[in-house]
Amino acid sequence: MKYATLVGDGMSDYPLTELDNKTPLEVAKIPNINEIVKNGMLGLVKTVPRGMKPASDIANLSILGYDPKVYYTGRGPLEAANIGVELNEDDVAFRCNLITSNNDILADYSAGHITEKESTILMKYLDENLGSEKIKFYHGKSYRNLMVIRAHSRDEQSDLLKTECRPPHDITGKEISKNLPNGRTSELLVKLMVDSRALLEKHEINKVRVDLKENPANMIWLWGQGINPNMPSFKGMFDVEGSVISAVDLVNGIGKLIGLKLINVPGATGYYDTNYQGKGEYAVNSLKTRDFVFVHVEAPDEAGHNGDVRAKIQAIENFDKFVVGSVWKALKDTRDYRIMVLSDHATPISVRTHVSDPAPFVMVGKGVEHNGFDVFNENNAKASKVKFKSGAALTKELLKG
Repeated sequence: MKYATLVGDGMSDYPLTELDNKTPLEVAKIPNINEIVKNGMLGLVKTVPRGMKPASDIANLSILGYDPKVYYTGRGPLEAANIGVELNEDDVAFRCNLITSNNDILADYSAGHITEKESTILMKYLDENLGSEKIKFYHGKSYRNLMVIRAHSRDEQSDLLKTECRPPHDITGKEISKNLPNGRTSELLVKLMVDSRALLEKHEINKVRVDLKENPANMIWLWGQGINPNMPSFKGMFDVEGSVISAVDLVNGIGKLIGLKLINVPGATGYYDTNYQGKGEYAVNSLKTRDFVFVHVEAPDEAGHNGDVRAKIQAIENFDKFVVGSVWKALKDTRDYRIMVLSDHATPISVRTHVSDPAPFVMVGKGVEHNGFDVFNENNAKASKVKFKSGAALTKELLKG
């Protein structure tokens, strides 16, 4: 039996006036997903448990079959796992974005999607100037980087974990001073962020970016802190060996921690220009030797955060054509397969951040009965009687139902 979970991150949305009160999913040309709907089961899944934030790490952990309320310890340690940073029991790992600040406004959560070369240089520069035996900075991918603090005591570690830190993509265009870390250890975090600005603004890379009218990476933003998680293997949970394909550290970090094989696709960027076709082809090849593949495409989520409706529609269409289309074509004429296509959460253009609404999904394959729908969109999913209370329950249905 072959299984594929194909995730268009943040692709579900709300109706938009500029689309005649339709969502990007309703406007996008997605013939492959719609063909799957015509042969499969459409429904809704609650990927984010009540009381938890609608973050991609929580949602993707859920749809990989792990209850976030049991296994989630923070975003930072997931990214640490992927970039090979081993955390000690006293360590707290923070996501460290390179951002663009404009006076007191957080202008860009990604510093203009800074290049790998530039971000590598800047993170090394920060570690040389702000790092110490207690604090270390690590380069991740583009603007998505890591900082690790070694706590001197359990109380300090607890305080670091309890400090309230806002995700930068939630406060784009808002005042920095009103959204800085808040808690007993916030003074240390705020000082690091302020000091980073003084250092980064004078770096030659940012002088050049300003001259070229590109958003400079002139400050860090610390958030998503956590400690090393302890999770059972995917094979131990489901008796299936599999692979993960993503350009995002947190998704690859989850995959690494649960024993999935990480597949690196050349040209996979985590942005609009990612190698969609390569992801589809590598997924098909992976299924020749392993029985499960999890393919994650970040681009629709990035478009949602940027408020770019046209880019979101294009990203959804590329996901359908090159990722879903490749896997569907490879498996649909075989007997023993199941494919699931879904959004991990919604990232509506109108709010430019994640929301915790249930996400639409469709499942097709052996033993899955068609439930009467022929188009994949939010309204049809809401009209379906098929509802799953958790991503973990949905994945159990995919793999064992």
